[in-house]
Amino acid sequence: MNEVAMLQSYLTIGAILFGLGMAGFLVRRNVIVMFICAEMMLQGVSLSLIAWGRFHNNWDGQMFVIFIITVAACEAGIALVLVLMLAQKAGNLDIASWQNVREEGWSPFIDKEVPEELDPAEEWPSLTTAGVKPDKEPSRYRSKV
Repeated sequence: MNEVAMLQSYLTIGAILFGLGMAGFLVRRNVIVMFICAEMMLQGVSLSLIAWGRFHNNWDGQMFVIFIITVAACEAGIALVLVLMLAQKAGNLDIASWQNVREEGWSPFIDKEVPEELDPAEEWPSLTTAGVKPDKEPSRYRSKV
């Protein structure tokens, strides 16, 4: 395999890693998954830098990757503290829970109002005691599953 084809393969895999990480970071709301996606983006950049360093026969790409690994380790430490603080204060790891963890006097930012659920409470069938006829005929199918 020649050097240009190998560089193209590494850059393609690095771009796929970065794209998957960015899509996951923008779509997901779980704090842990968001930090894992940020790590995936850093790994995609690292792979691309190492590929360019190998293609040009110098150590610049590998030196940048060492700095990226250092930044990723710092990010992991900060992420652990943030996740523990959010889990302790809010009770869950949904990023929307950060709205309640803020300084006093600051109103929460609301991007979109969540519509209230309008479905009436549905009665689920229950078994009657043995030998007693039910009050009404039970429906065979539920309206929503």
